[in-house]
Amino acid sequence: MMRATKFEDLPSQAEALSMSGLDFMQRMLAGELAGPPIGATLNYEAVHVEKGKVVFRGAPTFDFCNPMGTVHGGWYGTLLDSCMACAVMTMVPKGSVYTTLEYKVNITRPIPLDMEIEATGTIQHAGRSTGIANGEIRGVADGKLYATGSTTCIIMQVA
Repeated sequence: MMRATKFEDLPSQAEALSMSGLDFMQRMLAGELAGPPIGATLNYEAVHVEKGKVVFRGAPTFDFCNPMGTVHGGWYGTLLDSCMACAVMTMVPKGSVYTTLEYKVNITRPIPLDMEIEATGTIQHAGRSTGIANGEIRGVADGKLYATGSTTCIIMQVA
């Protein structure tokens, strides 16, 4: 997946609105559209996209620790927000946009530094104006559950 390094690398609003959210996500995964710069910043990327489901992989590094030396909750939250909201995005029709209204994170155990995880978002509901998804973070090697989340997104028709 190609990552945006400057604002001009990102798709224009007109380009984004010309395709469904699923098409957008699939083109991003294929490297035809630039991925989000936050993925490079926080060490994660999309690895799977299908209708109603998106998977990201990443690993927390020392840069993401809080003063106690454990992975900051914001890292968990960002990965869950990304996978859950992108699961909603796969259901957004051409000519519409979406954004997160609220999300909740439950951390069940600390992720060891440098351990690869998968953050999976799965759609629960996609209507005309809202989308709801759940997410979980699991260790790739151990399969253990490290966090869960839920989100509500607003879907807005632009064109």
